Amino acid sequence: MSWNLSSDRPIFAQIVEHIELDIASGKLPPGAKFPSVRELASEASVNPNTMQRALSELERKGLLRTDRTVGRFVTYDKREIERLRKEKASSSVSGFLMQMKKLGIDKDGVLELIKENYQKEET
Repeated sequence: MSWNLSSDRPIFAQIVEHIELDIASGKLPPGAKFPSVRELASEASVNPNTMQRALSELERKGLLRTDRTVGRFVTYDKREIERLRKEKASSSVSGFLMQMKKLGIDKDGVLELIKENYQKEET
């Protein structure tokens, strides 16, 4: 995993968001095994307690599960993963629409911008 953590927000929250995005996007598929807390903490250059806190939060949310003898895994619950994907997408859209309103761009203008940018991405 590539970790780009900044000091402007709590590190554990950034770790949670990073892993959630990897799960929602399919980069971490259902059932994927996680490295140990110490390995992940070393990779992300964070304290193991911080990583443990983030992983515990992901377990609480139902996105990770722990098998005490084998380790941590991404949930197999595809409904939970789809719920997360929709939640992330909705949050992005809400932020985007808020910015468009601040810029004074109406619904038709937003739709036109989306079409233009979508076409650019296809080429």
